[in-house]
Parts: sequence; C-alpha cells; structure tokens
Amino acid sequence: MTTNHLVLSGTITRSRRFTSPAGIDHCVVMLEHKSQRFEAELLRNVYCQMQVVMSGERFENVTDKLKAGVDIEVTGFIALQQSRNGQNRLVLHAENVELKT
Repeated sequence: MTTNHLVLSGTITRSRRFTSPAGIDHCVVMLEHKSQRFEAELLRNVYCQMQVVMSGERFENVTDKLKAGVDIEVTGFIALQQSRNGQNRLVLHAENVELKT
C-alpha cells in the first residue's frame, strides 16, 4: 500500500467557488504557509503556497467562511494537476478542513 497524506495549515490568500458540469460544488483556495522548522540542527524558514480543492456536499457548511485572510488547517492528499498551458503543479485535495480563526 502507498501513502499519500498531507496536513498543512496557513492563511487563505484567494478563494473561488464553482459548480462542475457534473453538478458537483467545488471551492478552490490558495493557501499560504509560513513556519520555521529544524533541518540538520539549523532553524530554517519555510514558505509555500499550495492550491487546495474542496469538492462535494461535505464542505458546504464551511465554504462561505473560506475567504482571504482566514487561517485554516487542511488534511488530505496531493495530486498532480496540469494547467491549460501545460504546466504541472501539486494540488492538495481536502478530506477535512478546520477553521483556525
């Protein structure tokens, strides 16, 4: 069995909602993460931005609150997504979202 599990917290920098042609509601946010971690006994500043996708009815009660400036913690899995211009990026597909503010 393979493992694909990620927990990431941060601040939403942008958010959008849409319904797919199949009728599934989606909320897509850009999550900005900043922290400090030890690596090789040295403190390192860590920064990343990752797109988070929340799909389906299970997120309906929280999507109204997901606006720029809101802190959240997301648990889910990562998958490769190819944009229209052919560039690849990793996207976090949420299985659970917790508001932190």
